[in-house]
Amino acid sequence: MRVPMLSLVVIVLSSLAFAQGAPQAAPPEIPGADGSVDEDAVAFFLEEGLERSQVMDHLSWLCDVYGPRVTGSPNLRKAQSWSADRFTKMGMVATKEEWGPFGRGWRCDHINMSVVGDNPWPVIAYAKAWSSGVTGRVAAEVVHAAAMTADELKRADLEGKIILISDMRTVSEPFDGVSKRHDVTSLLKLAVQLRTEAQSGGDRAARARSRDGFRSGFQKRQQMLAIVQSKNPLAIIDCGRKGQYGTVFTTSASAINPPDTPRRERMSARDPKAKVIPQVTIAVEHYNRMCRVLAKGLPIKVALELRVKYFENESDFNVVADLAGTDKGEEFAMMGAHLDSWQSGTGATDNGAGSAVVLEAARLINAYCQNKGIRPRRTIRACLWSGEEQGLLGSRAFVRQHLGSLEEPKPEASRVSGYFNLDNGTGRIRGVYLQGNEDIARVFRPWLRPFHVHDAATLTLDNTGGTDHQAFHGVGVPGFQFIQDEVSYNTRTHHSNMDNWDHAVADDLKQAAVIMATFVWQTAQRDAKLPRIAPAGR
Repeated sequence: MRVPMLSLVVIVLSSLAFAQGAPQAAPPEIPGADGSVDEDAVAFFLEEGLERSQVMDHLSWLCDVYGPRVTGSPNLRKAQSWSADRFTKMGMVATKEEWGPFGRGWRCDHINMSVVGDNPWPVIAYAKAWSSGVTGRVAAEVVHAAAMTADELKRADLEGKIILISDMRTVSEPFDGVSKRHDVTSLLKLAVQLRTEAQSGGDRAARARSRDGFRSGFQKRQQMLAIVQSKNPLAIIDCGRKGQYGTVFTTSASAINPPDTPRRERMSARDPKAKVIPQVTIAVEHYNRMCRVLAKGLPIKVALELRVKYFENESDFNVVADLAGTDKGEEFAMMGAHLDSWQSGTGATDNGAGSAVVLEAARLINAYCQNKGIRPRRTIRACLWSGEEQGLLGSRAFVRQHLGSLEEPKPEASRVSGYFNLDNGTGRIRGVYLQGNEDIARVFRPWLRPFHVHDAATLTLDNTGGTDHQAFHGVGVPGFQFIQDEVSYNTRTHHSNMDNWDHAVADDLKQAAVIMATFVWQTAQRDAKLPRIAPAGR
């Protein structure tokens, strides 16, 4: 997930500037020990990673074989075991570290929906995660609750009916296309934009207005949902907040909570004690058609089959794999991505892509070590997280267990040099968000220089959120998310039924794996740990 935050300052990259610097010192005995580029390692990663890459095979195993990987589900369990086994075959020591509590797991085994009657038609439909199921094939009358006032809704007979809970959404034609990459303008904006106080104030005001609109919309929806759920409907249907052309974006179902329950105390659908009404998201085009027919005063009946399974798990797992270091082996250079996904697609761009890149970067590093008969100085640790989609739960549990907190750090916290994350889709790496760490720029500039010809040249002090690097950054450990091309992440694949292997861009993931391997290897080899800053607000 990506939630870009406030731009902070300028970092402009120029290959010419690097070439015109002070004379270089004599090469260190260990390449890269002084922070310079280990050119031999980079050359190996480029050749092996671009010519003999296995990244798309990693991704196929995760997406095609194991499919949707909802946290706590058997699918994720199988993917975790497969990933640990693949790390082990590379030569790493892999474990599945338990964390929790999480709540019950869930899987949708079957869903089918259609309009029945004199003019039947099929409906593109996906169950919301942790939705309950229905018994057999059930047909029921459809009611558009979002078109009613609160008073009308309170008086309405909704028992045993299928309820449309969303307003209609406008569908627009894709004249500008659905995929895009960063261009010179957008990268320059990341690298050089300086914001005046007035601009920052305006941005804050705009964000405040947006939040207020979200809060009011959320509250309205929660009030409507509370009324509907109290009337024992057969199922609740929405059309998602975005998506068209048959693309369906969907995440989690809602549990029944008393209307006055504070938001932080609301029971989630994954709570074993929660009562959850069957909930489904359908294609907006089909949703709008139902609404238009109902608005004409004509009835609609929908047949629904929905079979799900709950799994009463107390906890879940992170996959952690180590390649032991040498003289600095008690310290760590870390990389990671989240392995869990949502249920409508197969979790390719969110975040099978990131997981496959971590697996491939680990393969490249292990292959290099075996080829040269060496080991890294620092222990290289690869992590595949679970529970990210529910709030970075797996990575935060790892940080609590191993690193402690900012106020009460554990000894291991000081031994982590840096953590690198990939979780913004299938797009190639274009640079690094530095999380406000000005000192790290001088370290990353030469590391990024070999990849200027591979479209990666931007460093920005921008913060980015919504990914697992935040768990590390929040306790003062250098944690970074790479800048990636958007491709169709926000328009087609993110949390949608289109999030499948076929929408992954092979050349982009090959490039990303090479850069990930390089940054982790360089972090492992340099004499000093990466420079640190206090988290924002500290």
